[in-house]
Amino acid sequence: MSEKPPISKGPSGDDSLPDEIWEQFVRDTERDIRKSAPKEPSARARMVTERLRKEQEAAEAAARGRKGRKRPAQPEGWRTGPAWQEMDGRAGRRRRVRGVLGVLAAAGVLLVALNPSRALSLITGDDSSSGTATAQLPPETAAPTAAPSFSDPDHPTLKEPFRGSPAARYADGAAGIELPEATALGGLSKEQVAAALTRTRDLLIDADLNPATLHGGRPEKALGLIDPLQKDLLGDLTTALVKPDKEHDPLNFFSRFDPEKIKLVGDVVKTRGRMTFDKDAKSGVVVHADYTFVYPVVKAAPGSEEVARTIVRRILDVQVSDPAVMTSTAGKLRIVRYDVDISNSRCALYDGYLYPDFADETPSGPSPSGSPIDPYDRSRELKPDRPEGCGLVSRT
Repeated sequence: MSEKPPISKGPSGDDSLPDEIWEQFVRDTERDIRKSAPKEPSARARMVTERLRKEQEAAEAAARGRKGRKRPAQPEGWRTGPAWQEMDGRAGRRRRVRGVLGVLAAAGVLLVALNPSRALSLITGDDSSSGTATAQLPPETAAPTAAPSFSDPDHPTLKEPFRGSPAARYADGAAGIELPEATALGGLSKEQVAAALTRTRDLLIDADLNPATLHGGRPEKALGLIDPLQKDLLGDLTTALVKPDKEHDPLNFFSRFDPEKIKLVGDVVKTRGRMTFDKDAKSGVVVHADYTFVYPVVKAAPGSEEVARTIVRRILDVQVSDPAVMTSTAGKLRIVRYDVDISNSRCALYDGYLYPDFADETPSGPSPSGSPIDPYDRSRELKPDRPEGCGLVSRT
């Protein structure tokens, strides 16, 4: 605006604020909003901001075009309603209101783009995490190709123990262990393959989700599903449960917490993974299970409120063969491979329990080292020859 328009009188005789002052207010407000925004907005936020800027420029150009038009050569009040000066005052006020509303709308869009969970809490009045309002992920039917994106770094609470974690979108407990459709394969009928899949699922549930097992109990059902002909394996697991040490660690096969020191938050463990099967090179089929379990816990001491999460990823391969072809026990599973990747639990401690780190505790044991690993990255291969030790995690 090149010239300052005269101050007009409103219907009450009060002076109206000049358009320049309102436009300066709008520009200052926009500038302050931009200054308070993060320095590196997301690509979506930049796209939205650019679109809003172009819309505002178009609106300003249209307003300048309207202002430059020659007014009709008619006397004031000549079938025109209010005087032209009064109409300009009202139009100016409407433009100013629209300008302020536009700034507020732009700020709202930017807030939604940069922090959707915060925007949702402001709209609903509920300070809940985005995890509770986010739809559950569809079943994992193939190996992921990348780690899940990072969400708002909100801290977990007793009410929302999965807040700020990708696990907020995982299925609850056993619901996350879905079975593929069975087919006849490797000399086994469709029914026999289906039974093998079901038994594998039952083993995982008892080993990693059964409350009795999680509270330090003996996983009788899981042990009972293993082929009794695997005497060495069953002997090692029994020793690990009774007298754990570095060579006999039950955590390699079961998830357990010391009930005198740690308790679970609520009754939900989040589960994500997949199960597949293929023909065995010799006879029957091999069932491959790859699952991540997320356990929210607090200290068992009364009044404890700090929530920590331990993430356990398990890989299990079981073989089911025709007893007529290969020596095996009907209705049982032969374990051919098991592996585990445990995150946010003290390492080099071999008492048979998981111990997550809490912020109010002094770290003990070996210090984590190496490049940070994302425990939620299910695209990461667990190589059998990977180095042992205490590693860093990028999030819990």
